[in-house]
Amino acid sequence: MSKLRTAGFFSSRWRGEASAAVVYWRDILAVGTLINLVTGFAALMLAAQGTDIVIAALVHFAPLPYNVFLVVALWRTPQRTRTMAWTSLVWMGVVTVL
Repeated sequence: MSKLRTAGFFSSRWRGEASAAVVYWRDILAVGTLINLVTGFAALMLAAQGTDIVIAALVHFAPLPYNVFLVVALWRTPQRTRTMAWTSLVWMGVVTVL
């Protein structure tokens, strides 16, 4: 992925230019959940293999900045619904704990 395209991804979401449906359904619920499941599984595997718990925790919480970015980006999108906004916060709480 080129640097310009990556900057476009983040900047369009930060400015609220991306569709609320795309940010909510694709970025948060599909891709975000997948990323959190993979890192959570990796953290569990590391912990089960006896790796230092701090390393496992760092792996588990690695996607947290991205999660916060996605939720804030959704809240900045003018087309968001109240349901999208509040369920995105619930989603972030769930994927952070699990």
